[in-house]
Amino acid sequence: MTDMDTLVVPARFNGPAHSANGGFFCGLVAEAASAAFPGPVAVSLHAPPPLEVPLRVEAAGRRTHVWDGTALVATASPTRHAVAPLRTVSPTVAHEAAGLFEGRRRHPFPTCFVCGPARSVPGGLLLAPGPVPGEPGHVACPWVPDASVPLRDGRVAPEVVWSVLDCPAGWTVGATDVTRVLGWMQAEVLDLPSVGEPCVVTARLDQRDPRTTSHTTVLHGDGDRLLARATTRWMEWPASTDGAA
Repeated sequence: MTDMDTLVVPARFNGPAHSANGGFFCGLVAEAASAAFPGPVAVSLHAPPPLEVPLRVEAAGRRTHVWDGTALVATASPTRHAVAPLRTVSPTVAHEAAGLFEGRRRHPFPTCFVCGPARSVPGGLLLAPGPVPGEPGHVACPWVPDASVPLRDGRVAPEVVWSVLDCPAGWTVGATDVTRVLGWMQAEVLDLPSVGEPCVVTARLDQRDPRTTSHTTVLHGDGDRLLARATTRWMEWPASTDGAA
C-alpha cells in the first residue's frame, strides 16, 4: 500500500464511508516517513484521506508530506512526545466493558473498519470499546486479530495496530453526541501481536477543550505484554463533512 513515492488506502480500511480510518492512514504515513528519517514521528491530518487514490509522498527536510494533487492531506514530523502511562484492565473487565459499547445503538460511522458494528469478520475488526465500570473517561475491549488483516512476517502489520489505537479513544467522550475525527496521532509500536493472540485495548480521556480532546490508548497482548501505546487528538467535525475517524 506504500512505496517510496505513492500511498494508496484500499476501500476496506475506511473510517467514515468515503475516507480512510485515521489511525490506519497515520500508520501508513509514519512508515513512509521512516524512509526519510529514523525515530518516532507524529502525524497531523489536514484533510480526509481519500480511498483508492494514489497519494503523493514527498520528503521535505525532516518532514514528510502526503498530497492528493495540490491538496495537503497529512504531515509526519519528528516528535519527542512521550505517551503517558496507562494501566490495562483484565480480559474479564474488557469483555464486560465491550458489552456496554454504545456504538451498537448509534454510531457516527457504522461501517468503520475498526469499530463499525455494520462490518463483519473477516473484513472489519469489530472493536467494541465500552465504559470501564467505576472509571469515568476510560473504555476497554478485547481484540483477537484474525488472519484477514494485513500481516508483516506473520504478525499483524503496524498500520493495523495504529488503527486499533485510534478508534477506542473517540469513545471515551461518547462519540454519538458530537461527531469527532482524528486530527493528530503519535504511536509507539513496541511489538506486534500474532494472529489469534488475545489482546486488550484500553483508552482514557486526558483533556477536553471546547472543540478538541486528547487521549491515551494502550494495547496489551497475552499475559499483559505491552504491545503499543499512543496519544491522539480529536476535533469536532461538521456533520455534513466526511472526516477521518
